[in-house]
Order: sequence, then structure tokens, then C-alpha cells
Amino acid sequence: MSLEDELTSIADAFGGTGEPVLFPSRTDVMVLRQGGVVVKAHSDREDPGGLELRLRAAASAPLHGLLLAPLRAEVMRVSGRNVTVWPAGQPVTDPEHAPWEEGARLLARLHAVPLSALPPLPPAGGPLRAARAVNRLTGDSPAEKLVRQAFEGLPPFPESPGLLTHGDWHLGQLVHRSHWLLIDVDDLGVGDPAWDLARPAAWYAAGLLEGSVWERFLGAYLAAGGPAVDAADPWSRLDAPARALTAQLAAVALGKALREGREPDEVEQSLIEACGRIVGLQKSLR
Repeated sequence: MSLEDELTSIADAFGGTGEPVLFPSRTDVMVLRQGGVVVKAHSDREDPGGLELRLRAAASAPLHGLLLAPLRAEVMRVSGRNVTVWPAGQPVTDPEHAPWEEGARLLARLHAVPLSALPPLPPAGGPLRAARAVNRLTGDSPAEKLVRQAFEGLPPFPESPGLLTHGDWHLGQLVHRSHWLLIDVDDLGVGDPAWDLARPAAWYAAGLLEGSVWERFLGAYLAAGGPAVDAADPWSRLDAPARALTAQLAAVALGKALREGREPDEVEQSLIEACGRIVGLQKSLR
């Protein structure tokens, strides 16, 4: 039986109906939806112990209404893979009218949840995710060298305040049921919540997110009491994580273009050029 067939059987057991549909995902992850049930086979590199702790946290009362709760609060092992089961929700489908403020408010509330109210959690995955993406670039093309240089020359990250952090937030990590919810526990953990704001900050700095949208997002986060940044000087905590996310996003984009045997498209080139500006700033400060 294939992994897809096994995931379909699990969805059936949890009440999934209709034709199973595979969601586009990374090559080492498989996500299958059948009616109102989503079954996810996680990456082979996912630590089952850490995933189990993250899953229990997602199912706990303090995160109710913030983070989508699993249908089963234990990790299943299927064909050597870690598998989790979730209720389906409606993802963001209209980027022009994306729920930026709702996402910001959810992050502010998530960051304010005391760790003492949750099961023990591993470190949030943001910094390690960025390093993995850059380290996958092993070629010597000028663009690859530039992205690696941008990442390797980063200033020290601010000392982590050790708060609850999503670890990989973007618009794809929101679904709507009766209201908007955060999804994806793979990188949930203890860390610096500024990393959860760093991807939109990187988009903004690269010219891929309008200033008015960034201001709405950051303003909603601060108005909701978000602790990740200081309203008087948000970039003092955002600068290093945003540069790291710029390098991560550029590395992922460049890797995709190289695998497909093509030149980077306009968006991908914007991220690479942003890495060039980061390198230029690094040189000017030496």
C-alpha cells in the first residue's frame, strides 16, 4: 500500500468523505485532504518527540481559538513517517484581501501565552529553518555566493526572550473555520517571536509587500499587545531576523529556479537583489 493510500485510510477512519486530494507541499511532506479531514505525513527529519510535544500544546486549552487543534493529540507512525490528523479549514485564497490584521492579532495573542500553561516545548524552528535553506545552496554561481554571503554576514541575533513562537509564519499558515486560526505546529516552540514577524518584514524590505500593508500588519500586532517588538523602534529586534528570512527566501527561490533549469523570475530576483543590498550594507559597516 502506498503512503497516499495509507493516509486516505486514516482520513476515512476520522470521518473523511469524498475524493482525497493531495495538497502541494515540499517534496519531503505529504498533505492529503478528504472532505473535512486533513492528514499530514511530516518530513523524515522531524523529531517525533518534539512533534509530540508540539501536538499536545496545540490540543491544550490555552491555545484554543488561536491554533487549530488536532483531531488526535498523538503522533501516528505510518510506514516510518510521523503522521498527524487535523480538521480542514478554508485557506487564504485572495492575496489582495488577505487577513493581515487578523493574522497579526493571532500572533500577538500566541506570543502572550505563558509557557508555564503549556506542555514543555522544544526551541522554535525559525533560525534552524533559515540555516537549512541557505546550506542547501552548494553551487558556486554568483547568485548562490551572494545569498550565502548575506546569511553568513548577519549580525548577532538579539537575545531571545524565550516566548511562545510559531516559528514559520506566513499567510499560508492561516485557515478559516468559524474564525481565522493559525496552523502548522512543525516549528512551534520557545524562541524569539520577532521571527514570526520577520517574513512580512523581509517582503516589505525587498519591495514585495506594500508599505501600507506592512504598517497595517505591524500596527495590528502592536495594538493587540504583541511583545515581539518595541513600538518606538520595532526594527531594533526585527532587523537581524528579517535579513535572515531574506536570505532564506532567496535561497529557497534560487534553489527552485536551479532545479527547474531556468532563470529566477521577477519575485525571485527581487529577493536575490535584496541579499545584494544586505551584503553592501555589511561591507559599509566594516
